Amino acid sequence: MGITNSNKEINVSQVNCDGTFKVTLALAASPDISENPTDIVLILDRSGSMTGSPLTNLKLGAETFIDIIDEATDGTQDGQIGSGSHIGIVSFSSSAVADTQLITSVADLKAAVNALSAGGSTNHADAFSTAAALFDPTSTNAKVIVMFTDGKTTSGLPPAPIAAAIRASDIVIYCIGLVGDDGIDVNVLNDWATDPDSSHVAVTPNDAQLEDLFADLAANISKPGATNIVIDETVNPDFTIISVNMPTKGTAMTINAHSLQWKIPELGVSGNEGASLEFYVKHTGQMSGNLPVNQSISYVDTEGNAVTFPNPSVQVDCGIIVDPEPCPIPVDLKLEKCQDSLIVDLGDVYLESLGRIVQINLTVKNVCPHKRVALGVILTEEDKKHMEHQRGMKAITIPAHNYPNCRDVQVKCIKFVLPEDLNVSGGSGQSLCSERNLRVRVIANYIDTDFRCCDSAVVF
Repeated sequence: MGITNSNKEINVSQVNCDGTFKVTLALAASPDISENPTDIVLILDRSGSMTGSPLTNLKLGAETFIDIIDEATDGTQDGQIGSGSHIGIVSFSSSAVADTQLITSVADLKAAVNALSAGGSTNHADAFSTAAALFDPTSTNAKVIVMFTDGKTTSGLPPAPIAAAIRASDIVIYCIGLVGDDGIDVNVLNDWATDPDSSHVAVTPNDAQLEDLFADLAANISKPGATNIVIDETVNPDFTIISVNMPTKGTAMTINAHSLQWKIPELGVSGNEGASLEFYVKHTGQMSGNLPVNQSISYVDTEGNAVTFPNPSVQVDCGIIVDPEPCPIPVDLKLEKCQDSLIVDLGDVYLESLGRIVQINLTVKNVCPHKRVALGVILTEEDKKHMEHQRGMKAITIPAHNYPNCRDVQVKCIKFVLPEDLNVSGGSGQSLCSERNLRVRVIANYIDTDFRCCDSAVVF
């Protein structure tokens, strides 16, 4: 079968600036159907929400699937499913019906698909039960169910226990979902599908893509598993890879702060098999908004499987950001609520230069709309007698914002350069290995105010 599914997902939909989240890559693979006869039951949703183009595109997708399996089993599209494999059709709405048994005639399979009409509610439990009953328990063929649906369960028994029993009997379940009027729940599809859930489910909001989804699944059935897999992942420059967990198959390593490589010697060669890799990503850029997680991801294997991964995105909320000076990644300082000054020891800075650079970030809390803020940052250095010596001051105007409510404003990348010949903290005074004791004071006040002084009145 080759690679039967591929997926990439993240565990959150939104993070704050500098937030961290988990990324999961997943693959599933199975042996070649021409050497490993397989019985496949297509479960097709014909509920009322499928009326119109969804049902039309579903029929095209199912027919394409049948044609690809026809050719994959015996090397030619001759109208017969060969090599001991079979396909069966089950359709469902308020109840399910076996439109065919497990047969080999392509003409009969397509006739059953083309005869479908939409109407009624959605009974997934009856669909699973009807499909499972088609398999011969004494057959040594691999057994696969492909469930297609566009909505939530609206009638019948809960389907999850029935799907679990089917999986326990060594029947592999794949789910294809169309985001229809009933608002399909991807988590439910993951619950029904064979583990790993994420690599046995494909969902699209556009019914025009159904034919492609069915075709991708069927095309991979013609491949003999996958060997010498190499996946190269590069995340968006706004994100940094901070850790990589050990994958369930193969090995993974970071190439640099934005790239990793996952290698799997073989997958799905002797039976249906899944693999997953988890890694953690941190937002380190300056951009807010809906940001794609990956910049690129490539897949290669010896068998030439064609594999594509989704490109998830995450909503990054950085609030209001003022960047008075462009800079590299800063060290963050935060003013807590009701705190009107800040004293902090910025620690030792080791730079191969004639001076050191202190970079300061801070957050001004609860800035009201339509008011500019004057911000003063004063840096001093403390000598051995705890006397302070001036090392610099930055005065910054924070522009007014137009949000309806008061907002926190992040001010990033305030830089001070400290020549070593001004070192009074101790040591030689000329070495970057000397300790320097610094203090930072922050003052902020509104420039704009609603206060107006009373006009003078002169009485004659």
